[in-house]
Parts: sequence; C-alpha cells; structure tokens
Amino acid sequence: MMPLHLTEIERVKTISKKDFYNKYVKRQKPLVIEQLTQDWPAFEKWNLNYIKEIAGDKTVPLYDDRPVSHKDGFNEAHAKMKMADYIDLLQSKPTNYRIFLYNLMKEVPSLHKDFKWPDIGLKLVKQLPMLFFGGENSKVFIHYDIDYSNILHFHFNGKKRCILFEPDQTPYLYKVPHALISREDIDFDNPDFDKWPALQYTEGLVTELNHGEMLYMPEGYWHYMKYVTPGFSMSLRAFPTRLINISKAVYNIFIMRNFDNLMRKYKGQSWIDYKNKQAIINTHKNLNLPV
Repeated sequence: MMPLHLTEIERVKTISKKDFYNKYVKRQKPLVIEQLTQDWPAFEKWNLNYIKEIAGDKTVPLYDDRPVSHKDGFNEAHAKMKMADYIDLLQSKPTNYRIFLYNLMKEVPSLHKDFKWPDIGLKLVKQLPMLFFGGENSKVFIHYDIDYSNILHFHFNGKKRCILFEPDQTPYLYKVPHALISREDIDFDNPDFDKWPALQYTEGLVTELNHGEMLYMPEGYWHYMKYVTPGFSMSLRAFPTRLINISKAVYNIFIMRNFDNLMRKYKGQSWIDYKNKQAIINTHKNLNLPV
C-alpha cells in the first residue's frame, strides 16, 4: 500500500472579494479560508450539542457506506433516526451513518439566523443550505457534484479530511460510467496500487478542515471526505460559470440520471456490475494498462 500524491491546499486567514474571484474562482483553484465565519453566530453556537438541543425531535435520513445497489433510488436514504438519537450515537462511538444533503434549516428556521451569506464574489444560490453530518472515521465516497457548482464548504465541530482532484484527473480515478462516482471499493486513504495501478498517476490536493473553516471547491472537482472526529458541515453553492460545465450539468440532471435509473430498473444488479467492470476496462484501456 502506498499513499496518493497529494499537495496541501493553499490557505489564507482572510481574503478580499476581488482577490478570491480573480485568483481562485477564475482560475478554478481550491482554497481554504480560515476566518470567514468568525463573525457568524454559528462560529460560537454550532456544535453537536446545540443541534441536538434545537433539532433533536426531527427525524433525519441516514446513509452508510454500503455499495450502490440497483434497489436504491438516486440519493435514497438507508435508514432514519431522531436527530437526538443520532447525535448520541455520533458522540458515543464511531459509526458509518451519515446525514447527506439534508435541508435542516427548512425544519428549524432559526438556524438561518446563525450564518451570513458571504460577499465573496460568487452569486450564491439563495436556497436554504444543505447540511452534512458524520461520525468518527465515516467516509463520503469520492464523487463530483451533478450540477458542477462552485461550492463553499464550511465545517463545524471537530476535524474533517478532504481530498480533491481536478477534473483533468478523471482518467486515473476509475470513474464509473453513467455515474458521478469512482469504484466504491477503492480505499482512498490507503490505495492498493497493485489492484488500482492508474491511481499512481494521480495528482491530488488535501486539507484538514477545522471548526469554522471554509473550503472552496471549484466546478466539477472530485472530492473525498473523511470525518476525523464527529462533526457536521454546510455547503453553499454557485452555478457553474463555464459554458462547458453548464452543458455537462444539464446532461447529468436531465439525461444521465434518468437513463441510469431506467437501466437499474430494467437490468437490476447486472447494470451496476457492468458499470463497475467498465470503470476498470475504460481506465486501463486509456492508459495502456492491462485490463
């Protein structure tokens, strides 16, 4: 087992709107801003105990790290639990259960007063933000977002390790066709280069987010997340600015997703198995590696 080739993502404490847009958004370059949230009420208030106090009675959707199945709908939850019970679980022991893309602010509107829309040069989509929760060592399988958004990803309560790959690294990542993911049996913490030789050619980026820090992820970037400690994150989004990425987003949302769901329905598990096999064939063929 060998480590991936990873470079630390650049960090600043603060940055002007002009510099952020010109140096990072225009260049599609990731950045961590350490102090963007320090004037938010959330910086002092947002921890797991606070969420339990104000949202403990809400029933929340949970996801684990099981492989994709033809029986699962797109982003369909694997289980449900009261938020108070889930946070008790997070704080008591490691768990694979995560909350993914959950609109908690719709359920608990008071949370909306705890953060400020950053004036940072991006035209953010003013829908209520999505929240993500995870337990110690829980992982979010590597993927890129269906809409190719520019993402501001804020972390609270503890630490979260984030590995990013530029879109141009896709040929080495065993991308599953008709999907937004890589092979789910790859361990991106400790990859087996004998089994997945193309990963040796990847050049990635890494950071460890602390409480209140924000990671900017540009359009179409692959991201793999691991909760070092129990915690939660919030994402704000801005639509893609590049025409090619707008067209890819439209294709993903209106064609690819529907086609994949249709094939799952009619072909069942054989469709999933076929796609996973093609991920290896396509990757190795493009790199002249043995299949």
